[in-house]
Amino acid sequence: MSIPVDHGPLGHTTWVIAEGYLPDHSHGPAPELESHEACCIVNTGDTDAQVEITIYYTDREPVGPYRHTVPARRTRHLRYNDLTDPAPLPRATPYASVVVASVPVVVQHTRLDSRQAENALMTSLAYPA
Repeated sequence: MSIPVDHGPLGHTTWVIAEGYLPDHSHGPAPELESHEACCIVNTGDTDAQVEITIYYTDREPVGPYRHTVPARRTRHLRYNDLTDPAPLPRATPYASVVVASVPVVVQHTRLDSRQAENALMTSLAYPA
């Protein structure tokens, strides 16, 4: 049985990640074991995805958009620690994010918490809206 590789664009154009938190310190060498969160995006279509991320906080106005491109038939892992334009994300502050893409994509959220020597890794699929 042969499974076709070209299945066209998969996913949705709007995704919500309701939980986010960047620890203020790490245990281990950077960048590999630096505490971080990542927005992992896969674009299975034939058109580059223009992606905008907006960050929501509990006590202030949203910040964004953070703009990125995910090339056609590629994946991109964006560390929230590395988002700087229009503003760096504060550490030790709860947030949520909304990802909007120009074409359907699939979004996954990942966290590495290395505040202790015993690291914790968590991942979840974002909510497609």
